[in-house]
Amino acid sequence: MDWRSLNFDWNRARAFLVTAEEGSFSAAARALASTQPTIGRQVSALEEELGVTLFERIGTGLRLTTSGLELLEHVRAMGAAARKTSFAATGQSESVEGNVCITASEAVSHYILPPILSRLRLDHPGITLELVVTNEVRDLHHREADIALRNFEPTQPDLIAKKVRESTAHYYASPSYIKRMGPLESQEDLYRTDLFAFESSARMVKQYKKFMGVDVTQEQFVVETSSHLVMWELCKQGVGVCLMMEEVGSSEPKVVKVFPDFPAIPVPIWMVCHRELQTSRRLRLVFDYLTQELARKDSKP
Repeated sequence: MDWRSLNFDWNRARAFLVTAEEGSFSAAARALASTQPTIGRQVSALEEELGVTLFERIGTGLRLTTSGLELLEHVRAMGAAARKTSFAATGQSESVEGNVCITASEAVSHYILPPILSRLRLDHPGITLELVVTNEVRDLHHREADIALRNFEPTQPDLIAKKVRESTAHYYASPSYIKRMGPLESQEDLYRTDLFAFESSARMVKQYKKFMGVDVTQEQFVVETSSHLVMWELCKQGVGVCLMMEEVGSSEPKVVKVFPDFPAIPVPIWMVCHRELQTSRRLRLVFDYLTQELARKDSKP
């Protein structure tokens, strides 16, 4: 290889990459702690060096040309390689020791994750874990967590997501509640049951109509709470009927499945991570471990 012929300027390429990702010279300047004129000059120099036009100026905005789109793919690969080199130089990408922050809902954290995390710690004792248990969606962009387990597919293009499991939810009630209320089988039976509302009973009325096609009333929601675990415990104590993942409900001797002819409610589980997954062996190890364990058919509480 003629190394003397390689005179490609990475700073110019980086300015082009960040401008394409951020959408403007000013946004790229903020991201790189530089100035708008400097970024503009670097991109112009790259265009002159390559003999192509990379951006079309449309009003105050920029749009990638065909040449720009073709170059972007290669420069992204260069950026990923540069990031890996930087991480490797500091020992971050090679280390399989250190902390990983995982966020998941109460039900998943309490019933699904503990045996998996126990095996993870035995297999990889250098990994320490922070488990953020919340029913709210944490922002991975701002590093509120490294890995998230979610019941919906994320829409942000810069997050890495993989669907690892398709669970279902069913209605459950305690034997004492069934004895008090009588058989709970038909849709008409549903209209005389006591239900639990996740935070807002008014919102739950709309959710039942939208996803299950039934017109329950707001008066049926006898308890409002933001805790899945509280709802489940109240269900076991005979307060009302609760929706719960089948893995949890079928393993709980204090409840039985009711409304058996109702269609099951899909509960997908997605593994989601920010783009550092591509450069950190530690995150990749935990992400792949959880993915494999959650996908196992016998992975139950």
